[in-house]
Amino acid sequence: MEQTTLAVACNLVPEELQERRNTLLRRVKNAVVAERTLPDGYAYGFPPTADSLVELANLIAFERQCCPFLSFNLRVEPGAGPIWLELTGPAGTRDFLDSLFA
Repeated sequence: MEQTTLAVACNLVPEELQERRNTLLRRVKNAVVAERTLPDGYAYGFPPTADSLVELANLIAFERQCCPFLSFNLRVEPGAGPIWLELTGPAGTRDFLDSLFA
């Protein structure tokens, strides 16, 4: 399925989304050490730790279920460089991410 055919919307009911914001999303947001704006989303930098990788893998697994329009790119820089998570998608994705991580 093409990414542009999917609506920019979360499949969670408001209570589930609030719970996700209060748990997993809050932990991930608090771990961000850098942020870059991309044409179709954001790139978030994280510390180069095994804990970061595990937390980001959990985030990707959960978010794929409720936000099927998102594209995830997890990049680990060489040496002690940061771990980058790129979240991208169709038009409106940046606005959605702004509201999600607000």
